[in-house]
Amino acid sequence: MTDPTPSRAPLPAFLPGPPIDRTRLTEWQRWVRTREAFVPAPVMDRSQYLRLSPRRRHLHDLHRLATHSSLPVLSTPMSDAVAWLVKARIEDGAYSHKAGIRTGVMVSGGGAQGKTETVCAALAAFEADWLEVNEFMNPQAMAGTRDLVAPVAYVRCPVKATPVSTCQRILDFYGEDYKNMRQEDLIRTVNAAIAAHVTKALVIDDITRLKLHRESDQDVLDLLLEVMSMSVTLILVGVGIPLSGLLRRGRFDPVTKQWTIPPVKDRGRSPNPQAATQHERRFEMIELNPFSYNSNAEIHAWENHLVRLEQHLRLLDDTEGTLSGGSMPEYLFSRTNGVVGLLEKLIQRGCRLAIEEGAERLTSALLDRCQVSPTDLPDLDAESGEQPVIPPVKTTGKKRKPRNGTFDDSGPAAQSAG
Repeated sequence: MTDPTPSRAPLPAFLPGPPIDRTRLTEWQRWVRTREAFVPAPVMDRSQYLRLSPRRRHLHDLHRLATHSSLPVLSTPMSDAVAWLVKARIEDGAYSHKAGIRTGVMVSGGGAQGKTETVCAALAAFEADWLEVNEFMNPQAMAGTRDLVAPVAYVRCPVKATPVSTCQRILDFYGEDYKNMRQEDLIRTVNAAIAAHVTKALVIDDITRLKLHRESDQDVLDLLLEVMSMSVTLILVGVGIPLSGLLRRGRFDPVTKQWTIPPVKDRGRSPNPQAATQHERRFEMIELNPFSYNSNAEIHAWENHLVRLEQHLRLLDDTEGTLSGGSMPEYLFSRTNGVVGLLEKLIQRGCRLAIEEGAERLTSALLDRCQVSPTDLPDLDAESGEQPVIPPVKTTGKKRKPRNGTFDDSGPAAQSAG
């Protein structure tokens, strides 16, 4: 006997799954597997769109909104340099047969410039290679035990960070229990978890949430040095690391294009006067800068980025040249200062407005009505300097002409009224 109840219609394929928290091992692994699984809406012109039924049009519009909310993080010349250094340093340490501390990397830059996604993509590429080489098993697992393997661990610093809370975040990634542990026990458990999971790269994101106001406050430095002694490559990611006070105030050398940190003159009453110096020597600093608009080469790189971005738009009018033609590159740069995160949010909001109003094309006049605000970047902590400067909207419309006062009465009555 057949069931008279009609079967439920399948859910649209563009609906997102459960939220992914990359600070947990199983969730990190799920992100690595599914990060390129989203299928954007099909390209469609107006005639094809109008031939759809009203319901199919509505579903297509929702699919387009999902596409614009899931724009890919496109590589840039600056992010390519960061990705290369991160992957190179991890591979240098992971495939080395020597014992000892691995050289770490500090990735600095402003907010919404794609530091986290750039680093995570490089980590995912390394993890895929490492698992394949080791046949997806823990090569150091003891006989009769589970194959616990986590080549990469990703952690975010809490807003009010301490060495204890940082250790707890690392143990949260592995799912380790740390109830009632002292700081010494937490550090010991962190080291044991890194060794048991054969972790080759540990990322601590938002590192500039750590506030070191005194040179004698060595707790966080000692913790990081202790972790590095486990032959794991440490990747620190943060906003303006050289100027944050995390180590010491640095200076950018325009000749070498590198950050330099001056020698210590006075360590005060530090119990470990060489800790910070050791820490600085064990990291290579790289800056992830936004696009610039100062030379023909930089302008060309910006325009090329816009050409690639407009290929991912799903508006009914032809999107070729929508972002890269005419005066739009200069306009978009003035609205975003070349920050890719702000550009993405501006385009996302403009596409929504173009779909809802039936304009189906992005113009400077339409984008003038779209204002990106700090609420569009809720995962960036303003107190830690992670929120980027958002340029105000400068309307492109013509200025209102002054009123013609030729026929105004300037007689005695008007003068006495003045």
